[in-house]
Amino acid sequence: MKLLKLSLIFVFIVTLVISFRLWSFANKTLDISVFKGVFTNGDLRIVNNSVNFLILGMPGSTYEGPQLSDSIVYINYNFDTNKAVLFGIPRDIWSNSLKDKVNTAYTYGEAIKEGGGLILSKAEVGAIVGVPIQYGIVLSFDDFKQIVDYFGVIEIDVERAFTDKKYPIKGKEADNCGGNDEEYLCRYETVSFDSGIVEMDGDTALKFIRSRNAIGAEGNDFARIKRQQIIAESIKNKVISNFSIFSIDKNKDFYNHIDNLIERDISNQQAAALLKNILLKRNLEVVKKTIPNDLFFTPEFSSYDGRYVLTPKNDNYENIHEFIQ
Repeated sequence: MKLLKLSLIFVFIVTLVISFRLWSFANKTLDISVFKGVFTNGDLRIVNNSVNFLILGMPGSTYEGPQLSDSIVYINYNFDTNKAVLFGIPRDIWSNSLKDKVNTAYTYGEAIKEGGGLILSKAEVGAIVGVPIQYGIVLSFDDFKQIVDYFGVIEIDVERAFTDKKYPIKGKEADNCGGNDEEYLCRYETVSFDSGIVEMDGDTALKFIRSRNAIGAEGNDFARIKRQQIIAESIKNKVISNFSIFSIDKNKDFYNHIDNLIERDISNQQAAALLKNILLKRNLEVVKKTIPNDLFFTPEFSSYDGRYVLTPKNDNYENIHEFIQ
């Protein structure tokens, strides 16, 4: 009986210590009010029981076109159903308001004011999908590689093998190749991926999601969007498996690492309200979607200054809005 009492006291003390450390982590590191987190939605902006997010993957300052969105993902999370739906948005969709592709919205917004890139991007993508987008996250290529490398490697199930002989080499985007190569082949390297389970570090994962000139079915933006969703799922699983209530220092290190890499307009308090609902409802359902390419039309290059663009069929987004809904 004495041993049982001692065991219960030990468990109580350990629980108390863990609870205090978790509270300290939330309060001091994350700047989250535990009271607000438990009893309120933390000022989270909810519309029709949903929260909408935009995630932008950007080249960053060390690449050509540093502020052109290379990947665009729209996410809808429904509070009632505990379901998140991820939609890959083709970056070549033409915007009539910008008179340019939708992937230029961040560039134009930042030219107006700092932080304007995310505001304008949310407005442009919101018009495409037919719903207001409350929050956004921006991540550069180099930041993405750092996140993957933080875990060492991630495991990816490559559905289809492919080879891309025109993957751009960083720093050689404007190389004239000595003036003797009309195809500028010196600007590119060949990347290949075999089907099956592949371990990828940050550099390899970036090549997997950036490749858009592969031979065959993987050589278009719609296939690339699917690969990006696969990578996102793997990183999400890594984050979940590495989180532990018994390792506050490890959690703090990971948070500080990520927080220094991304641009975002959602606060930790708002994110905590979202996480609270996910955990309380349990069994979060995640669905990955790609807008069908047959909802788009590819006009003549001459009509858009020789550029490849996508426009919605019937010159409006109604079919796309219906698909999203």
